[in-house]
Amino acid sequence: MTGESAEGEDLTMSEAERARYRIVDLVLDERTVVRRSPDVEHERKVAIYDLLEENLFRPEGSEGGPYKLHLAIEENRLVFDIRLEDGSEHGRLMLSLTPFRKIIKDYFLICESYYDAIKTAAPAQIEAIDMGRRGLHNEGSQLLKDRLDGKVSVDFDTARRLFTLICVLHIKG
Repeated sequence: MTGESAEGEDLTMSEAERARYRIVDLVLDERTVVRRSPDVEHERKVAIYDLLEENLFRPEGSEGGPYKLHLAIEENRLVFDIRLEDGSEHGRLMLSLTPFRKIIKDYFLICESYYDAIKTAAPAQIEAIDMGRRGLHNEGSQLLKDRLDGKVSVDFDTARRLFTLICVLHIKG
């Protein structure tokens, strides 16, 4: 790929470079998860599948992976435990969850409205709620991308999928 993406990101990396700077395995620390709804479980599976199919994940100063990523929440922090494909340690990054709290709360509320609406609401109402849901998701994704700036470079699609998984980690059953 060359040029810029729709979000203005530089995609001039060669395919070989892109292959080195990607996540090939992802584990969610789900110690606190009791049970999830089928809708949430589906979103989790899709986000992981899509992330592993295509992503850009480039820790600053790294000579490349590919990477295995373990995502967890510990003491109000989002933890990125980054390992190389062979399992050896690469680095650990922690981000405060405080900046994400309101957007995650709002996202959960609108998702709940969306799942209720698809059962009984008119198509126009469902579409309006879904537009709001996508807007909040984009906002959370951009916040994650901004918070990772200077630590790990990700493209917008990777940030979107990671934001979905961060939301999944917040569900306590």
